Amino acid sequence: QVQLVESGGGLVQAGGSLRLSCAASGRIQSLLSMGWFRQTPVKERAFVAGINWSGSSTYYAQSVSGRFTISRDNAKNAVYLQMNNLTREDTAVYYCNARPYGDSWNGESGSWGQGTQVTVSS
Repeated sequence: QVQLVESGGGLVQAGGSLRLSCAASGRIQSLLSMGWFRQTPVKERAFVAGINWSGSSTYYAQSVSGRFTISRDNAKNAVYLQMNNLTREDTAVYYCNARPYGDSWNGESGSWGQGTQVTVSS
């Protein structure tokens, strides 16, 4: 089992930036893909961004493409989400996810962190 701990959430004004971090520990298997999902009180948890083990491939939801950047540092067992030009629609709880390589980004799979709140004010 992989344990994931997110950090970096908070309150930011629209147009601002935040950087989320996720630290992984425990039984970390090779070739894990890492990703970020988000959930609001009125929407189900949804995919935001994903990255493969080597970092050579990244994937983004259309709503964040061009504004968010996912990266990882395998030496630190960490994954990051740089969020720029934030809007109120980005307000959500953001969850870090680790899943086996090859698993689709659609659906619940793998291990999850507890989540970190991101609130964007106008």
